[in-house]
Amino acid sequence: MVGTPYGAVRGRYERGVAVFRGIPYAAPPFGPRRFRPPEPPEPWDGVRDAGAFGPTAPKPPYSEAFAQYLSDPVVPGDDCLNLNVWTPSPGPSARLPVIVWLHGGALTRGSSGVPVYDGQHFARDGVVFVSINHRLGVEGYGLFPDAPANPGLRDQLAALEWVHRSVRAFGGDPDRVTLAGQSAGAIGVGALIAAPQAQGLFRRAVLQSGPPEAFERDKVRRMVRRMATRLKIPATAEAFAAVDRDLLLRTQADAGRLSSPVLGGPAFGIVVDGDVVPRDPLEALIEGGAADGADLLLGWTRDEYRLWLVPGGLLERVDRLGPVALAGAMARCHCGHEVPRGYRVLHPESGTADIVGQMVTDHLLRLPLHRLADARPGRAYVYEFAWPSLRPGLGACHALELGFVFGTGDTPESAKLAGEGAPHDLADAMHGAWVRFARTGDPGWQPWDATHPVRIFGDVDALGESGEAGAIDVPGEGGESGVIDVPGEGGETGAIDAPGEGGETGAIDAPGRSGKTSGLDAPGRSGRTGDTDSGRAVREPYTAYGPRDAEMALWATAAAAERPARAVVLRSEPVPGGRATRGTELRSAVRRLRRARGAEGAEGTEEAGGGAGRTGRR
Repeated sequence: MVGTPYGAVRGRYERGVAVFRGIPYAAPPFGPRRFRPPEPPEPWDGVRDAGAFGPTAPKPPYSEAFAQYLSDPVVPGDDCLNLNVWTPSPGPSARLPVIVWLHGGALTRGSSGVPVYDGQHFARDGVVFVSINHRLGVEGYGLFPDAPANPGLRDQLAALEWVHRSVRAFGGDPDRVTLAGQSAGAIGVGALIAAPQAQGLFRRAVLQSGPPEAFERDKVRRMVRRMATRLKIPATAEAFAAVDRDLLLRTQADAGRLSSPVLGGPAFGIVVDGDVVPRDPLEALIEGGAADGADLLLGWTRDEYRLWLVPGGLLERVDRLGPVALAGAMARCHCGHEVPRGYRVLHPESGTADIVGQMVTDHLLRLPLHRLADARPGRAYVYEFAWPSLRPGLGACHALELGFVFGTGDTPESAKLAGEGAPHDLADAMHGAWVRFARTGDPGWQPWDATHPVRIFGDVDALGESGEAGAIDVPGEGGESGVIDVPGEGGETGAIDAPGEGGETGAIDAPGRSGKTSGLDAPGRSGRTGDTDSGRAVREPYTAYGPRDAEMALWATAAAAERPARAVVLRSEPVPGGRATRGTELRSAVRRLRRARGAEGAEGTEEAGGGAGRTGRR
């Protein structure tokens, strides 16, 4: 039994760990509190039982295509602003490090009750683990003229404040809090660590497969208007609050059918609100000095996009679209033809869908995380999860790493993504890195610096056992080639020939730690590289230097691709662009397709391309 500011709670001992579930950190967000900021819960007398997960936030179910890979349990009830605590030593004297977990689910699905997120292994290893529920979808991230923005993010902030006040009684140290999240949860982490109200409530942060970002307010408004049109009501919080909850969820699911990260489309997201989010979180962290003293652990999976494209057969459909799909990707990524052409060279055996998926993943995820790491040399650690799922087609997809982080790979819910027989040594490595980071701020490898060290989990080191870099032949523009200087640790540089169509080749010397080079195998369609034994989970050494630098360099070259002088310094920020550039690339692709197939035969594909261009807006 443990006391909280609102009353006592009784948990259970499970396998030597004390577990408390369903503790309210805020009042139920319905009735007069609907679409409003969270309010404190009502205190209770006596001892509240905390043996079962509390209610989950209202959410639509996953489609049949995604439900075969992802679990999302539903617990009915209005008291959905609740959290869970796993602790090895309840009591104020333990002063253990704390992890506060924000789940993924595109801000529309997910909960703290997903079995993959069981915190037992963290508690076993001396970490107090807290997972939270918060409002989702239109309830949490709808934008209305008569209600404050970002109520779901405000829920997360309220939970973090609860942890700061209460976690000492559960054995945690409020001065050693690590805020961690995956996908939409990582986006929430990025917004919170940049929020003025959260400063002092955390010491470290983990962003897995999600960058700090703010959506365009007009994009979120369009989502609300689409729902309002279908419901035939005004686009106001008052009108939405009067709609039956199940009908609201069905309408939300229908309006968000094209919300895949690859396709774009209408979606909910965190927006700049002048309060909790006073400016874009990424810019606040890079330029504004927010969370300046925080240690950061930043990670992604090798094949993020495959979870978005494999279910429902979208991977094959994108492959069939060919040039039009590439034009949609260029529109979504604000880039010219040099970028997809470069990806073709780096990944010569990959199909169109893999090229599109990697481009969009790099633009939306890896580039922002690179920028954030660049702004925090010595305080940021970067990793890539590269072990391919045992289920066909998924590769090292989005969310696959979570069973390894939590040590829950033997659960049926984790096996839905990983398959049966996921390697335990990889789970020990991933989980151990997160535990070390929560304890000390050092997960066990070199922090980010000019050499771009990235620890690879679950695959052979793509740059060789020595950590040295390799050479890739890249065709130049019309047979000619330009040079990009890529600085190494000692200021030495390698030459990157700008890719083109002429067939002649130059060399990409991706700098290693020593500046030396050796052979680098470009990954094929499977994404696996070099001499790989899929039966082995982890190989030494874990660390590869700049495994994504060749792709990152392509985005820097795009800005200079049309200029005679091609020498630029490698940077990790995306190339500026706008609707004119995106529209030009899309129209150009359609014209090329017409010339190749004839105008009549291309009409159906042009229509698909127009859809890709519309859903490509972000």
